[in-house]
Amino acid sequence: MDTNTATAIHQLRIDGERLWASLMELARIGATPKGGVCRLTLTDLDKQGRDLVTGWAREAGMTVRIDKIGNVFMRRPGRDNSLPPIVTGSHIDTQPTGGKFDGNYGVLAGIEVVRTLNDHGIETEAPIEVAFWTNEEGSRFVPVMMGSGVFAKAFTLDHAYAATDTEGKTVRGELERIGYLGTEEPGAHPIGAYFETHIEQGPVLEDNDKTIGVVTGVLGIRWYDCTVIGMEAHAGPTPMALRKDALQVASRLMQEVVACAHRHPPHGRGTVGMVQVHPNSRNVIPGQVKFSIDLRNASDELCDAMDADIRTVAARLSGETGLSIRIDQVSGYPAQRFHAECVDAVARAAEKLGYSNMRAVSGAGHDAVYMARLAPTGMIFIPCKDGISHNEIEDAKPEHIKAGCNVLLHAMLERAGVAG
Repeated sequence: MDTNTATAIHQLRIDGERLWASLMELARIGATPKGGVCRLTLTDLDKQGRDLVTGWAREAGMTVRIDKIGNVFMRRPGRDNSLPPIVTGSHIDTQPTGGKFDGNYGVLAGIEVVRTLNDHGIETEAPIEVAFWTNEEGSRFVPVMMGSGVFAKAFTLDHAYAATDTEGKTVRGELERIGYLGTEEPGAHPIGAYFETHIEQGPVLEDNDKTIGVVTGVLGIRWYDCTVIGMEAHAGPTPMALRKDALQVASRLMQEVVACAHRHPPHGRGTVGMVQVHPNSRNVIPGQVKFSIDLRNASDELCDAMDADIRTVAARLSGETGLSIRIDQVSGYPAQRFHAECVDAVARAAEKLGYSNMRAVSGAGHDAVYMARLAPTGMIFIPCKDGISHNEIEDAKPEHIKAGCNVLLHAMLERAGVAG
């Protein structure tokens, strides 16, 4: 690359107003009265969104391919099309009370990267692709992150096809109905590297007044059901010293779930989100309490340590009170570190462009988790107002939307190479 080309690449920036306008146009499909978006996967509205985005891709000179789970790959050729493509993407399905940016930003940022390269006549060595993955949200069909999960062989195509919604409609049937049942085998599509740009969905960047989050990985997750068994008794005649109150013991363990997270900083998370009390009567001492435990941390080793920690506390409480405490793990996802070279590419781009930045971890799952099993992967976070997402009031600043896309552009160019 000669000096003039290098200078031109260094000065390259996306069109922030164009990207914002595209986001707002897509947000009109399924717009809600409160300013959010309800565009559930594989509905007629999802078809409209898919048609709009693939239409933009074709207008930008990209070819479109669809696999059997409905994942869409929009390709801009490179000088050497034998090279695996450098891919970016996310999802365009939303929660029932979703926002304008979750997922959608990552897809349209990729389209904007291609538009910018077209505007400036820049040819990359490797092809560039923009993908959107089917049913990331999991609000209509489970499992979540379905399209990328099938692509990465985390579960089978038949398993995904058989999933039904509340009306008994299947994934396969709905893919066929909306015209997005492709022919390409999931996972047969090569990927040289994968980047995903996303709102943080948390308050850390905003709290630290940083524009870019250089995401190093995604927290591991362990979900449990905990059951504390005591004995129901009349609230009046039963003296305090003679009670076997399951709720009082359960509440102590619930507090320990939070304390466990504090004992495993800086990325430990501990949450009790669901509680069932039996018999749930005003004047009966609770005889059984079942509650959820959600533990998260940045490595599987730390998740194991938190698991051992909370089980030790539960055994101690059971010994002290004589009540039975059972903890059953019901689900879990391993922690996923992102590729050092992709993480560094994001960091270098942020520094080169002069954006304030910090290393960050994702507490939520993303399609990038499954892509990291197949190819070098990195993520770029931008702040969202008050850390709110999965909510109609989800919001992000136009300048942050632009900054994240500029970082994506330069990180992808570093991996794809510039022909010349």
